[in-house]
Amino acid sequence: MPRFSVIVPAYKVQAYLHECLESVLEQSCPDLELIAVDDCSPDACGAIIDEFAARDTRVRAVHLPANVGLGPARNAGLECASGDYLIFLDGDDSLTPDALRSIADRLKETSEPDVLVYDYARTYWSGEAVRNQQAARLTEQGPAPFRLVDRPGLLKVLMVVWNKAYRREFVERAGFTFPPGYYEDTPWTYPALMSAGTIATLDRVCVHYRQRRRGSILGTTSRKHFDVFEQYDRVFGYLDAHPELARWRPVLFRRMVDHLATVFTRGGRLPRGSRPEFLRKARSHYARYRTPGAPVRAGLRFRHALVRLGSHRTYRLLSLASRLRRRGARLVTAVRNRTRGAALRLHYRFQLRLPLADRAVFASHRGGGYGCNPGALESAFRTLAPHLRTSWVAHPEHHHTVPAATRRVRPGSAAYWTALARSRYLVGNSDFEHRLVKRRGQTLIQTQHGTPLKRMGLDLQDRPAAARGTDFARLLRSVDAWDYCLSANRHSTLVWERVFPSGYTTLEYGQPRNDVFQQATSADVARLRESLGIPEHAVAVLYAPTYRDYRHSQRHPLDLERVLRQLGPQFVLLTRAHPSYGAPLAQASGGRLIDVSGHPSIESLCLASDALVTDYSSLMFDYANLDRPIVIHADDWEAYEAARGTYFDLRSFPPGAIARSEDELIDIFATGHWRGSRSAQLRAAFRERFCPYDDGRAAERVVRHVVLGESAGLPPVTPLAERHPVPSAAAGRPAPPLASVPPPGAAVPVPAPDSL
Repeated sequence: MPRFSVIVPAYKVQAYLHECLESVLEQSCPDLELIAVDDCSPDACGAIIDEFAARDTRVRAVHLPANVGLGPARNAGLECASGDYLIFLDGDDSLTPDALRSIADRLKETSEPDVLVYDYARTYWSGEAVRNQQAARLTEQGPAPFRLVDRPGLLKVLMVVWNKAYRREFVERAGFTFPPGYYEDTPWTYPALMSAGTIATLDRVCVHYRQRRRGSILGTTSRKHFDVFEQYDRVFGYLDAHPELARWRPVLFRRMVDHLATVFTRGGRLPRGSRPEFLRKARSHYARYRTPGAPVRAGLRFRHALVRLGSHRTYRLLSLASRLRRRGARLVTAVRNRTRGAALRLHYRFQLRLPLADRAVFASHRGGGYGCNPGALESAFRTLAPHLRTSWVAHPEHHHTVPAATRRVRPGSAAYWTALARSRYLVGNSDFEHRLVKRRGQTLIQTQHGTPLKRMGLDLQDRPAAARGTDFARLLRSVDAWDYCLSANRHSTLVWERVFPSGYTTLEYGQPRNDVFQQATSADVARLRESLGIPEHAVAVLYAPTYRDYRHSQRHPLDLERVLRQLGPQFVLLTRAHPSYGAPLAQASGGRLIDVSGHPSIESLCLASDALVTDYSSLMFDYANLDRPIVIHADDWEAYEAARGTYFDLRSFPPGAIARSEDELIDIFATGHWRGSRSAQLRAAFRERFCPYDDGRAAERVVRHVVLGESAGLPPVTPLAERHPVPSAAAGRPAPPLASVPPPGAAVPVPAPDSL
């Protein structure tokens, strides 16, 4: 008897069926049967199913003599199922890697519940992936298993059949089957959750729910959308047959009204001329099943009124009033914005006529939080040049990161334009406002934000995927405003002066943001680790991959949960996604997997960690100053090089061990190679080439040279051999044993996928 019966109905999904079936058969949990049901599809679905059945004995092909629809096709699969648990998957969707392994583990942890609810992500034809907005309701915190009455909020998670695993004995005992027609999930999922004796949740994306550009059922105009009424008749009929579930009537009534309003208001579902009829039937259902007791949020009251009244004429009048109100609001907003813009331009012109003041304005990443090279320089300005007043340009959500002694300035405000017009020093790691008028007497310091591995500036002219419509003429106009450009090493100097050609002066003094690595103490490291929730004796590995120009969505090349299982209980992963994606790398944060994507200081994260795993991020150049282990995960070097381009082959001159796959990465830690002598030799050569000036006094050199005019007699550079960066918390401790891995020196087999 297999652990899982995965039932896949297929009708007109030939373009996606290969991916769907492969996603099941390639699972690391092989204890399954795949029941693929050809619903008399007119395309090649039947032939594709037969091909899979011929090559894998776990696949059972079911061919229906006539098209019966999604619900009855699932019933045909149910009749053949023999697994402990039932998994339903539509033919155009797919399971995520290791989904069944995670489901199996969670089922075991929660004592084999009747229903397990797991998460999903919508994947769009554009490549974008968006996680379920109700994911927080799938938290694994608290008692498990439980009943629906303990966590009724689960009813707000999308009521579909394919984001749940059902114990087959429970389904057979309850006699659940799917009805015909559209919205067939409704009379299955509500009764299943309400009747389940035990429920558990899994806070992990297990299904990619494909949002097709065209051709999906919900995007089809058809009278079949009227089936939603019969489906709710079945739901309330089930409640009538089970009086012990009467407590759910108010909630289900509210959910029904929301659903009917959604079907009506979503354009393109109902044929022209049928909308008044739909509203009349909705009003009838409202009156038939009305049950007080479930409060309606203010934002949904209009939708409920629409269903209660059931008048298409009233709806049209209310819709017209709403459109007019929105149009008027947009007009008022546009007039207000134009007026405000004109006023700010006049304000800026006036400020440009006033004398410069002893002020310095700083910005990082166009309004980001306090940090990076501008942050280190702002602190040095206040220490070494206290006569200058400093301001930091940041959006309001980042104001809390700015020191109390520094004035906060919001981008685009009157204070912002005043600061640009009258500050004697402008300091940033990216371009300031393109309408900036550089005045005589102003000094602009371009700090950059790292040592370049990937191509930059004019070198992107033949890299359209990376350039993304960059206006190179405007870029050069901005460069012409620079007075100084900071550089960490000779490599950076040569790159900057070639790709940003102009008359500025390069200050090859090191990266000010790296000063903290030489200035921090062990007490600082301990404090940072405690604030992040890192256990005292854990080995903290910072995982920080970079942006991919050749992808619209974020890559997930590593199964972080699997990596942690293999590394063992003493390892902790700090995961930091690139800010361009706006989404975390980890599907859940907590325990040994800690998402630090929103942490304001990357330098603090480096100090708190014991090792770095990255791919092509410039963070490796900064981290090398700590003289801590670095591991490069370069599984897509050729694609990255083709899209972005690099200045040298990192594989030939790495800062540490290189892994080309997830298994190689695990093996590097298993053998101790991540902190071995060879890795130390590679890191030493890397530091010598790229970290010659980062001795903790880079910011001081910049301020003394630029602000105080001390061209000679600047602080001498401390040689690498004499530097003593703060050690990591794990320095000096023996490497912790890895889970199920022999000690260093023994043969280390890489586990097969089905053994994980």
